Amino acid sequence: MAIRIGMIGAGNISKSHLGTLTVMPEFEVAAITDVFLAAAQQRAEEFHIPRVYESVDELLGDPAIDAVVIGVPNKFHAPLAISALKAGKHVMVEKPMAINASAAKEILLAQRDSGKTLLVTQQRRWESLNLQVKEHVERGSLGNIYHAKTGWFRRKGIPGWGTWFTRMSESGGGPLIDIGVHMLDLTLFLMGNPKPVSVFGATYAEFGPKKRGIGSWGTPDWNGYYDVEDLATALIKMDNGATLTLDVSWAVHTDNNNPYIQLMGSDGGASIRGNNAKLMTEQFNTTLDVDLKFEKEGDEGSRTRMYKHFVECVNEGKQPISSALTGYTNNLILEAIYESSRTGNEIKLDWNF
Repeated sequence: MAIRIGMIGAGNISKSHLGTLTVMPEFEVAAITDVFLAAAQQRAEEFHIPRVYESVDELLGDPAIDAVVIGVPNKFHAPLAISALKAGKHVMVEKPMAINASAAKEILLAQRDSGKTLLVTQQRRWESLNLQVKEHVERGSLGNIYHAKTGWFRRKGIPGWGTWFTRMSESGGGPLIDIGVHMLDLTLFLMGNPKPVSVFGATYAEFGPKKRGIGSWGTPDWNGYYDVEDLATALIKMDNGATLTLDVSWAVHTDNNNPYIQLMGSDGGASIRGNNAKLMTEQFNTTLDVDLKFEKEGDEGSRTRMYKHFVECVNEGKQPISSALTGYTNNLILEAIYESSRTGNEIKLDWNF
């Protein structure tokens, strides 16, 4: 039987979800809601969704809805996810899982109390090259991964200047929490999910306050404001001695615009940059590189695999690989980077909950 989905949010990100969910036989998108009712009605017409609810409470009160997808501004993720879990719904929530670590902790505890499935939609884990690298890591091909570097520099990519994207109280931050969470989550996943214990970081805002570096995502509100960073950098230490460096930007003067990951292991390394990936090692006193095959599939392929994993978790009671705990881990690190930038100190992570 298909899982009946209620879509919460009718903005741009909902279109990404609905474009895949509505063509998968494993799902039936049964309802949609948004604070802007006209937007929900437009999405319902576009994707042939039979019911439009005027409020989230109405949607969550529908006993026929099995699960919800939450695609709204970051500050609403926690209250909506918690309400959905308490209503007995399974949840798929957009990244970041929450606006900060305390809100993420509330989601984690609510998920544990509910016994329902919660998946954070970190779809990059499901991209072909990343899955191939993960397979080699699990085989032990890289040995002990003791250091990793990851980042994503957008040269001119500030989204929706003046809207919720660039307001700390609504987004929780700039590129660090927007695209940095993708690279942080994926790299920790590829490293085998070591436990982070401390963070040192810094953030900068050299473009946004001057209304420079504006990207094409979202519609600017020039009467709004910008109080987030446009570049962040951090060093993260793990309990097993491994380290991870993270660098992200919405706007910066650089010629490197592709997201990247470099894994450095005792027996081998891996490099992922855009649509290219390779494994590296040394044999017979000679360096050896092996290119991995890129399977052109676009975002839809990775999302399809992610949604199928969600179905498996719901039906079999499995823990999603991008679970509430991994979402909390990401939020804990991101918040520590912001705190480190404010104080100039290394921040020890508090795992008590």
